[in-house]
Amino acid sequence: PFPAALTESNAPRELGVMMSARDRARHTTHWTTRALGTPIFERAPSSAVGMSLTAAARSIANDDARGPYARGGFVAPSAGEGKPGVGLMEICKSLVAGGVAGGVSRTAVAPLERLKILQQVAGSTTTAYNGVFRGLTHIMRTEGMVGMFKGNGANCIRIVPNSASKFLAYETLESWLLSRARESDPDAQLGPLTRLTAGAGAGIFAMSATYPLDMVRGRLTTQVDGKYKQYTSMTHAARVIVKEEGALALYKGWLPSVIGVVPYVGLNFAVYGTLKDVVAEWQGLKSGKELSVPLGLACGGVAGAIGQTVAYPFDVCRRKLQVAGWAGAKALAEGEAKHLAEMRYTGMVDCFVKTVRHEGVGALFHGLSANYVKVAPSIAIAFVCYEEVKKLLGVELYISSGG
Repeated sequence: PFPAALTESNAPRELGVMMSARDRARHTTHWTTRALGTPIFERAPSSAVGMSLTAAARSIANDDARGPYARGGFVAPSAGEGKPGVGLMEICKSLVAGGVAGGVSRTAVAPLERLKILQQVAGSTTTAYNGVFRGLTHIMRTEGMVGMFKGNGANCIRIVPNSASKFLAYETLESWLLSRARESDPDAQLGPLTRLTAGAGAGIFAMSATYPLDMVRGRLTTQVDGKYKQYTSMTHAARVIVKEEGALALYKGWLPSVIGVVPYVGLNFAVYGTLKDVVAEWQGLKSGKELSVPLGLACGGVAGAIGQTVAYPFDVCRRKLQVAGWAGAKALAEGEAKHLAEMRYTGMVDCFVKTVRHEGVGALFHGLSANYVKVAPSIAIAFVCYEEVKKLLGVELYISSGG
């Protein structure tokens, strides 16, 4: 153990006589206080200076690993500062964790995701896809197991950068907002409004950065074998869309997506983080990051269901705008829906008005049942997978950890 240590203020200077410039620079960031303000090093006799560099470095590393913040350049904030610095390695690891979480969660519910999109595009009069069981049975019978996962590859390619950038942006915004709050109130903690703001900002950033991939994925997913197949791959679809409809077509439906992502992602993070803290307090735990996996899944599931319900009409509008005027949508529809599939919209408001006028308010929630079945496990798996992967990678940035 580190012998009765040096004071926090003079430790780097005293140990400097034994450390190379590189090691001194490397370890300087560790001479700080813990997250709760407890000094890492307390008063020590002058004999402590005689400790070897190897023993000192080992003690620092061991003490750091046991603390609430881990290695790799993450500087633990003091109770009054709340200004954590994130090392490049932590950023990369968080990106990897977010990407893995997104890919795993979407693959787990891929059949339900495809059914939801088919229901949104085909219309309520297309009876083949009405109902979760009936729709999945029809897909299996007509397209086989491959049809159940059609578009999932494109979705994973899209969701990996989307989830990675979303989680990273959320934690960055959350840390920044907490830092600003602690400038006026050293004891400030994360609250629902802070989480909602950070989640909404992260969602808008991630959605905008990857939207063309979502547009292409939507077209690929709604292609049905034996009816209409125009695109052979993501790159082919992107080229054809740009050639036939223009480059801006890759952003069809962007506005309702951005507006919808505010309550969707914002409520996801806000409800998830708040539920974790409430359950942790109820369980007598120090923070939400100590919750078991089942409890984490439950919190994530509730958060996902609430966020999706509020934002769902915007998702329907996005899909309708993405396929408006496209021959594939008409080929998919049946009955009156064929006429509706040919309808074009001037924008988001026009899409909402025409949808309600011709199909009723219920059309804004068509496919919600399939989405209810999928969204809870999808969001829950994403959140838990994200935090578990970060644990494996040694990253100590936790969603809504409360500072």
